[in-house]
Amino acid sequence: MSYIGENTKKFWDQRRGVGYCLLIHLLIQAHILYYYYSFLSCSALFKHPLSFNWKPNTPKETILLKMILKRYLSWKNILPSCIKPQVPSSGQKVHPSKRSPSQRLSLSDISHSGSPLSLNDLSNSLISLHVFTLKELELVTHKFSKSNFLGEGGFGPVYKGFIDDNLRPGLKAQSVAVKVLDLDGTQGHKEWLAEVILLGQLKHPQLVNLIGYCYEDEHRLLVYEYMERGSLENQLFKRYGPPLPWLTRLKIAVGTATGLAFLHEEEKPVIYRDFKTSNILLDSAYKAKVSDFGLATDGPAEEETHVTTCVMGTEGYAAPEYVSTGHLTTMSDVFSFGVVLLELLTGRRSVDKTRPSREKNLVEWARPLLKDPHKLHGIMDPRLEGQYSTEGARKAAALAYQCLSSHPKSRPTMRNVVKGLQPLLDLTDIPIGPFVYIAPTQDNKEPTVQKIEEIYEKQFDEVKIEKKEDKSRIPRRKGRKHRRRVKPSRSRAMYSDTDLYRTLGSSLYSPKH
Repeated sequence: MSYIGENTKKFWDQRRGVGYCLLIHLLIQAHILYYYYSFLSCSALFKHPLSFNWKPNTPKETILLKMILKRYLSWKNILPSCIKPQVPSSGQKVHPSKRSPSQRLSLSDISHSGSPLSLNDLSNSLISLHVFTLKELELVTHKFSKSNFLGEGGFGPVYKGFIDDNLRPGLKAQSVAVKVLDLDGTQGHKEWLAEVILLGQLKHPQLVNLIGYCYEDEHRLLVYEYMERGSLENQLFKRYGPPLPWLTRLKIAVGTATGLAFLHEEEKPVIYRDFKTSNILLDSAYKAKVSDFGLATDGPAEEETHVTTCVMGTEGYAAPEYVSTGHLTTMSDVFSFGVVLLELLTGRRSVDKTRPSREKNLVEWARPLLKDPHKLHGIMDPRLEGQYSTEGARKAAALAYQCLSSHPKSRPTMRNVVKGLQPLLDLTDIPIGPFVYIAPTQDNKEPTVQKIEEIYEKQFDEVKIEKKEDKSRIPRRKGRKHRRRVKPSRSRAMYSDTDLYRTLGSSLYSPKH
């Protein structure tokens, strides 16, 4: 029945209309006549008159009758031109040249190693990407010089480059990041191909933009847009400099959640599988984008509940059911997002082996404390120095608690996560405090932070003058040395995230172009 139900459903989905219904009706009537004469033949064979009360008398007649009924009373014979048996293909499932224009090329289409995707097929399917030569990328990065080196991940080293107007027509001048596959690394051609196929077709403001790729001999390179602020990992866990303000952290959480929701809601869902702070890139305005799709995979089909794969990812971010069973769903990404959200709240890494034994794993230590408002303040990032919305922190913690549930069905969808986080950006119960936030300049105008600096310096000077006048009135005692007070490192005027938000409004997080 499952075979009949599946194929009849596909039949009706593909062939709707009155004309087809009439055709089916005629086919069924024609086959009814065919069955009638078949029963006549059966009756003659058994030497019995055909009647509704007729029954086989011997086991031989019973078996023969069943064979005849099975032979003729089947859906394949009633609708022979509509229902075809699905035979599993031994090669590639769907060739790119045979896909419909609206159908997205998925990873499963090229998963069979016996049917490698040619360079022509790849360039024809992904017309939005530029195919660079190795010589062009050497020119862009100054032969991959050390001065252009940005960092290195599981895929390989990353170099900064600049594409000018003369490199190729239709490509604007811009800074780029060129990622080179390390042939001796943990990733290879499969991960390179996954990034090209997914980012070559999926375009969204919260996904990093893949400009092109290089495919020459054993060389595999990827060319991305350049993200000025680097990864969230570097910005969140840096040892020196001002910490990320509260509203900036919320903005990053909302942006990445929107990107994951877009992937999960595709016609062919995509499971990211390796969501973590190092795979979140930030531009000059701290707009977050999800990058590094090497481990991404297709989600389960409509009739399936999960995808069974090899356990891959990063310790501390992978969902517990995925680690124990290898069953992968979109809820696995929700758990990983909960870990990142917890990192944004606490300022701690998901796994920190330098901490006491009970605090090494962030989820195990912090999750039980997320629902208690009295204990929540104790696990918040101390570098924030209390400069965050109390109500916003409580709601974000409650959402992180749900995402980190050990039961996948208890976790919210990424779309519901976005709905829960978005209103937190509008909360204004953030106290003024000692945050230094350098706002990006726009249109070469005077930075807003400079305006706030002038206000603070003016207030500071007024207080300084008043103190000086008071000191001049008090006579100094003779014979007592004046003890010089060492100025603290934070003697300069400080600016809070709230001040900037009140001055700039929403333009702080959505700069005008």
